[in-house]
Amino acid sequence: MTVRSTTLSNGLTVLTDDMPHLESASLGIWVKAGSRSETAAEHGISHMLEHMAFKGTQTRDAMQIASTIENVGGDLNAATSVEHTGYFARVLKEDVALAGELLSDILQNSLFERDELEREQHVIVQEIGAARDNPDDHVFDLFQQAAYPEQAIGRTILGTVDSVRSFGPDSIRAYMQRNYVGDQMVLCAAGNVDHDALVDIANDRFRDLTPGGAPAPARAAYVGGEQRLVSDHEQAHIVLGMEGRAYNSDGFYAVQILASILGGGMSSRLFQEVREKRGLCYSVYAFHWAFADSGIFGVAASTGENEVSELLPVVLDELRRAAETISDDEVIRVRNQIRAGLLMSLESPSSRAGQLARQQVLWGRPIPLQETVERINRITADRVKTIARQIFDAGKVSLAGIGPVDNLPDYRDIATRLKN
Repeated sequence: MTVRSTTLSNGLTVLTDDMPHLESASLGIWVKAGSRSETAAEHGISHMLEHMAFKGTQTRDAMQIASTIENVGGDLNAATSVEHTGYFARVLKEDVALAGELLSDILQNSLFERDELEREQHVIVQEIGAARDNPDDHVFDLFQQAAYPEQAIGRTILGTVDSVRSFGPDSIRAYMQRNYVGDQMVLCAAGNVDHDALVDIANDRFRDLTPGGAPAPARAAYVGGEQRLVSDHEQAHIVLGMEGRAYNSDGFYAVQILASILGGGMSSRLFQEVREKRGLCYSVYAFHWAFADSGIFGVAASTGENEVSELLPVVLDELRRAAETISDDEVIRVRNQIRAGLLMSLESPSSRAGQLARQQVLWGRPIPLQETVERINRITADRVKTIARQIFDAGKVSLAGIGPVDNLPDYRDIATRLKN
């Protein structure tokens, strides 16, 4: 596989990873703008734009957009996150030019007609309702709000019913004009794709992009706090967290390894102690979300009403124990898991394209696999224990709970117990 990169005069980066043995290619446009790029009045507009991009352009209506890609056996999709939005296509190798033209059309010529907008607002309102009805999802929205209160990074990606219904065509155009600019966008393809041909497509189809000028999001300020929603659900859904590390920080890989050791699978410490030995819950795992300038380390669990008061003390004991007793064998096991995951992801052109695009957006360049592996292999047990103590002793805890969570301890008591 050969990765090539070209930056156009308008700032758009074109990346390709040629896999000539394949008959297909995955390509997409990744934009360095997501829910974090929104003003308070725009809450949810990144996700709304993602939906509206498929609802009609100057030359195609919504049905024609869908049929254009499906007539050649391809598929088209999109996704919005806190810091990025992506629009993707997968097609046979001979249809790469068609997919590139279609992506350029929906991202530059969408009409945002009011009738289509009103229909899609109704659809997203239903999506918001579905998310709130699912405590497994909703508890993470509450958790993000607790960690970053009164900030765009702490708001839900979907928006609220009121904010979604407030958007008009002009507000979507203004958001797009501000953020969808050349130096914030990456056109990336992996599979059977010719780099020079894709550069020609980009020069032809994206030549009118504004080169730059997108404002930088406000710097994240991790605060901590709690959000609990007492309800009549059978299970208590709980997420506990502390500030993690940013993508570009020195401690990023150490926290990733810490999360895997504590709750990354059936052999992890939390799974073995909380579920296997004590039977306190069905689901428990640890995670680390990294952002451009902050991050969150967390533990999520679902348990019965009678087990709520016992669950968190056991989790806290495991966190404190890990900060003192993580072994080299555990670190080596997780390093091997990460390496295997990276290598397996290279077998999928869609995964490879997404990985390359995210690297470009986050670090400004594709990161060679060997460089990533070397960084991970430098992490020792002592380094993981040090970062664990730093995180657990910081004294800023985020806590979210949905269901029978009356007996959850106050987040400030949890912070005290972690430090002692």
